Amino acid sequence: MSFAPLIALKLNLQTRQVEAVLELFAEGATVPFIARYRKDKTGGLDEVQIVQIQEEAKFRKEFAERKTFIEKSITEQGKMTDYLQGKLDAATTLAELEDIYLPYKPKRKTKAQAARENGLEPLAMQVLEQGPLDIVVEAGKYITEQVASAEDALQGARDIIAEMVNENAELRARLRKLFEEKAVLQSKVLTDKETEGIKYKDYFDFTEPICKIPSHRILAVLRGFLEGFLRMNILPMEEDALAILEKEYVKALTPSTEHVKKAIRDAYRRLLQPSLESEFRTALKQKADDEAINVFAENLRQLLLSAPLGSKRILAIDPGYRTGCKVVCLDEKGDLLQTALIYIHEPNRIYSSEQTIRDLVARYRIEVFAIGDGTAGRETEQFIKKLSLGLPVFLVNEDGASVYSASETAREEFPDEDVTVRGSVSIGRRLMDPLAELVKIDPKSIGVGQYQHDVNQFRLKEKLDQTVVSCVNNVGVNLNTASKHLLGYVSGIGPSLADNIVKYRAEIGRFTKREQLLKVPRLGTKAYEQCAGFLRIKEGENPLDASAVHPEAYPLVEKIATEAGVAVKEMIGNEVLLKEIDPKKYTSELFGALTIRDILDELKKPGLDPRSEIEQFEFAGIYKIEDAQVGMIVPGVVTNLTRFGAFIDIGVKQDGLVHVSEIAHRYIGDPSEVLKLGQKVQVKILEVDVARKRIALSIKQTEEAPQKAAKPQGRPVKPLTNKPMQERSVEDALRMLKNKFSK
Repeated sequence: MSFAPLIALKLNLQTRQVEAVLELFAEGATVPFIARYRKDKTGGLDEVQIVQIQEEAKFRKEFAERKTFIEKSITEQGKMTDYLQGKLDAATTLAELEDIYLPYKPKRKTKAQAARENGLEPLAMQVLEQGPLDIVVEAGKYITEQVASAEDALQGARDIIAEMVNENAELRARLRKLFEEKAVLQSKVLTDKETEGIKYKDYFDFTEPICKIPSHRILAVLRGFLEGFLRMNILPMEEDALAILEKEYVKALTPSTEHVKKAIRDAYRRLLQPSLESEFRTALKQKADDEAINVFAENLRQLLLSAPLGSKRILAIDPGYRTGCKVVCLDEKGDLLQTALIYIHEPNRIYSSEQTIRDLVARYRIEVFAIGDGTAGRETEQFIKKLSLGLPVFLVNEDGASVYSASETAREEFPDEDVTVRGSVSIGRRLMDPLAELVKIDPKSIGVGQYQHDVNQFRLKEKLDQTVVSCVNNVGVNLNTASKHLLGYVSGIGPSLADNIVKYRAEIGRFTKREQLLKVPRLGTKAYEQCAGFLRIKEGENPLDASAVHPEAYPLVEKIATEAGVAVKEMIGNEVLLKEIDPKKYTSELFGALTIRDILDELKKPGLDPRSEIEQFEFAGIYKIEDAQVGMIVPGVVTNLTRFGAFIDIGVKQDGLVHVSEIAHRYIGDPSEVLKLGQKVQVKILEVDVARKRIALSIKQTEEAPQKAAKPQGRPVKPLTNKPMQERSVEDALRMLKNKFSK
């Protein structure tokens, strides 16, 4: 069965586009390859749309497998009917399937099953009919050794009715809608847990509709619940739920009616409400996970695509107080040349430390300083600048550097060096090429997430890996200098082939043409097709090997050059000539207009790095939180984005928080609407809490508010009542900081 029409309908795409993507996946194509080199087949779908198709196809497959299993199970029980089959065929969600299957699902012995075994089902049907008979007298007819009294018989009948109510698929669907629209998440602190769970103080007596609650609050409450500090419930008003059930089952006003109502209340409290609460807790968790994972992935993308310095001779410093500052010198390729240790916080060692730096700069022709931005980073920056060496100084985000320095990867690269040297090298290389260095670190350790340790770890890894793959292939990889870790993320390669490429490169010295990849052990034609366009060879035999033009298009480029009367090398970079070429003239079954336009654009600026150019940045003259004063306006750098605000480095050890309400003069629901990771901003200090190490900042208070339009004369204007309101006050923003600094 083809899922393409259903997927196309859901994603608002054409069926042929979805079919093309699914066919390419079946052939072993990767997302970056499809997005870059098969645009004509897919109609120009981008990576996001292709991943959506991939995920929706996975869901459809799982849905079809579950439906087949349910059909088989019901059929084997001899209970399948045309009506039941029609309901299964009409189901569109897993929840609908499970509701239909619930009465037929094998289960542990229930109260209702025991009542049926005692012969009480006919009595249950009589109660449900709510006729005029004396139901107590009628129940007395069912007294046996197993049923001691009329009340026991009626209890059994109510148990059967409760299970029937619980297994009514249509009613479960209506209650699910009630939960979606009116349920609230409630949390309260557990007795005697106020002190121990103080970091969850905001949620000690908390209520919010589940249709409005943002992901970070869901995850915070769930964390407090799982850690044993909070009690939580997800439920609508019970009266509303019972009204829906009674409308379906209460038919008259007889002695039986009260028993039906009792059964309904029991069904809701014992079966339906706990089941739906569990379902919605899972759904809310998944929704919050997805949002948090997407925030992390977008932050990671921005970090990976940070501006690179490029090939420079770097002196990198991992700052420290008591243990000193570890210094390394790197050449243009990032290879380690020399190490040293300086002490800039001990007065009797400052002079020798200065001489060490001057000697290293002269001996290794250093062009740039890279300094880790952690502990003692600002003081080290101050020390270097006082030397007046005339070289640029960059503070480098060192999140994850310690993780790398203790990793198997670092030990493999530097088996004879200690962790401090490896960390310093990582800082220097991160300035040179953030992408190439950060791929060596588990993305979760980079520190740009929101509740990343609380979300589904499998989905988090999957999404972050997708993000790294996307970034690596978007930038392209130098085949002759890339590490095996970077190569492993290239489309179609993976860790094993990356290792083989590096070993083969060591044997031959360097690659001179892309075709040599086919000589790498176990790298076949399919892998070559997927990876070749993303690998660059500078100064190779074929100038096209330094570009993103795929080898399959080389004959086409040669044809275009021949007809233009120039050599391929002369055509590359010749924008005037390339603008005169008509793409339609060269369209064919193999290469459509979209592909040819891509080729011509690439030839104009071959191998162009899509990342921006790096800029130097100067913090204000404040170095610790005690230096920060309310009212100061200082420069800062965006270090992390969450749904509730942006964390800003202003040059002291603690990042400050700009709550979402303090970012812009207009309403914004998400800080990423106006801010990017690494963006330079001006902020005003609103509050400083030295004891709790928290700083509240504002961006909008450094900017002039837009002029309001003059009120029109005449009739008074009715005020808008549906203007969206900010979620929290600035005071609440301070409390949110505890999630970052209480860990």
